Amino acid sequence: MTDVCLMFEVHQPFRLNRNFHSDLLALGTVTKKDLFDLYFDHKLNRYVFERAAKKCYFPANSIILEQIDKCKRERKQFKVAYGMSGVFIEQCERWSPDLLESFKQLAESGCVEFLDEPYFHSLASLHGTDRSEFVEQIEMHRQLMKDLFNYEPRVVENTECLYNNVIAKTMEGMGYEATVTEGVERNLRWRSPNYVYKAKDSNLRVLLRNYRLSDDIGFRFSSTWWEEWPLNASKYASWLAAVSGQVIVLFVDYETFGEHHWPESGIHEFLRWLPGEVNKWDHLWWCTPSEVVRRHAPVGEIDVHEYNTVSWADLERDPTAWIGNPMQTICYESLKELEQLVKGTGDEDLIRLWRYLQMSDHLYYMSIKGGGPGDVHCYFNPMGSPVEAFAVYSRILSDLEARILVELEKPELAAKRMLRRLPVGKGFTFFYEFARPSGLTVHSLDEFYSTLKTIDISSIRFHMERGDFERWLSQVVGDDKLADKLISISSKKLRGEALRKKILATMERRIKELKRITNKASTRTKRRGGPK
Repeated sequence: MTDVCLMFEVHQPFRLNRNFHSDLLALGTVTKKDLFDLYFDHKLNRYVFERAAKKCYFPANSIILEQIDKCKRERKQFKVAYGMSGVFIEQCERWSPDLLESFKQLAESGCVEFLDEPYFHSLASLHGTDRSEFVEQIEMHRQLMKDLFNYEPRVVENTECLYNNVIAKTMEGMGYEATVTEGVERNLRWRSPNYVYKAKDSNLRVLLRNYRLSDDIGFRFSSTWWEEWPLNASKYASWLAAVSGQVIVLFVDYETFGEHHWPESGIHEFLRWLPGEVNKWDHLWWCTPSEVVRRHAPVGEIDVHEYNTVSWADLERDPTAWIGNPMQTICYESLKELEQLVKGTGDEDLIRLWRYLQMSDHLYYMSIKGGGPGDVHCYFNPMGSPVEAFAVYSRILSDLEARILVELEKPELAAKRMLRRLPVGKGFTFFYEFARPSGLTVHSLDEFYSTLKTIDISSIRFHMERGDFERWLSQVVGDDKLADKLISISSKKLRGEALRKKILATMERRIKELKRITNKASTRTKRRGGPK
């Protein structure tokens, strides 16, 4: 028996406003509430969404529900799985509630599985050693699935099938049973993608997309130059029947069915006839991802190091579709660097705008690849050129950064930021004389103060003479006032315990001052009845 696992990725981005700069100048005064409408081209986004809904989403949903009902009366059921981004669902809620209802009908059929994924279709899984943003976005999506469909997915897919060992461990740590990624030869070598594997040093099951059979539908279906054109359901089912293995994973963009291949190509009829044609083969069974991983034991491990990260995009099947040239890298790094700042504001509006700018599509439009991949990037790019995509994104990101910095200058936020716990890599590491490591690293002002009480005085003298304390306080913690006070202490040439005592007294006064500011702001908020 061979399972056939048909999965669809359903996503539409919020495309950026090409006229952002001129619109910004024309508006004059802009509030935070105006930024979403200013940053994104809602006229274009609604047009593309409604076109895709008419040509793809409604007819494809109708066909799949029809075939599910038809096959329920037969020996074999027809089953599919959907991964829907949070931003796609937001567009359904804004512009087509009826479409969302049709997905709910599919959910009620009992033959549809929904996958979790990063809510904002982002590259957050690649953000250095700290995957907290990736986890937060998946948790947001998990809650969305529960609220909309009363469904808790057990399988998770990453944006664009991005995968490596660290991502897999993160997914396993969140309680998922399985994920799906691309079945690329550089990781499989002699092995087949048509089996269940498990992640390296993990119990997470890994399903591998059969990219040849998937791309026959996703990319080649309407290509008249293709030697297999025209492709019909009977022929395709015979190809599936000839495949050996536990499972054939077919994973395509849902827009394949009417948007990428227009209805005139016959793609809807192909979808309508495919379930029945596959069911004619006794050894082929339609299964959801969860059913597959429960039916089959893994045959081996998939080992993918971070430097070899997999995706389903372009010929390289790696992250270069989004981080492959200087324009993309500059924007990606700038976006990542805003994380601590924007989260330091605690402002949900600014954080959400920052997350909308994480959508992988924005970076995808900046690709300058040639050949077939270049044609695909160009087809999707609403900006006209990669350079214009870069210019628009850079301006909007810079505008958001400026607004974040203004927000952070508010006294209560500045105090809160200085008292925060710093991320890994930003802490202060104590050394003794002659740069001998102490093994002690602190990540907040409170920890810094506590360590100063007990660390050997030679360490304090070593760092004060070099100016290390004030540099860390100014450049990392962001407390110039405290840094200046320590510079003043250094100029007094204090020695021994007198030096420690003076530093501790200064630190204690400053920490109390910062906490008074934050507590006062908190009290004001409570009196007003909480944040609006």
